[in-house]
Amino acid sequence: QVQVVESGGGLVQPGGSLRLSCAASGNIFSIYVMGWYRQAPGKVRELVARIPTEGTTNYADSVKGRFTISSDLAKNTVYLQMNSLKPEDTAVYYCNVDCLLLTGRRRDYWGQGTQVTVSS
Repeated sequence: QVQVVESGGGLVQPGGSLRLSCAASGNIFSIYVMGWYRQAPGKVRELVARIPTEGTTNYADSVKGRFTISSDLAKNTVYLQMNSLKPEDTAVYYCNVDCLLLTGRRRDYWGQGTQVTVSS
């Protein structure tokens, strides 16, 4: 099995910064894509940013220029640096890992989520 663990959420004032981390472990042979999603109360889960092992990094229009996604493939870890935070960024942030397992099967896994609250 695969475990996905997020950390780094919390309460921050508007204009502030937070850095989220997500580490994947378990029966992983290789990773295709790691990404961050978020879900605000009463809203559907949406993509924030994703970083494939090969290819182009994608960002939601609402976070371009403020958020930066990066990864350390040697550690199966992905980060989300969030700057100039706004109240509308308040949500539970989820990490998603799309990977090839040692069994040869491709699957994706979700973390448990970490709360980000932007408020004065």
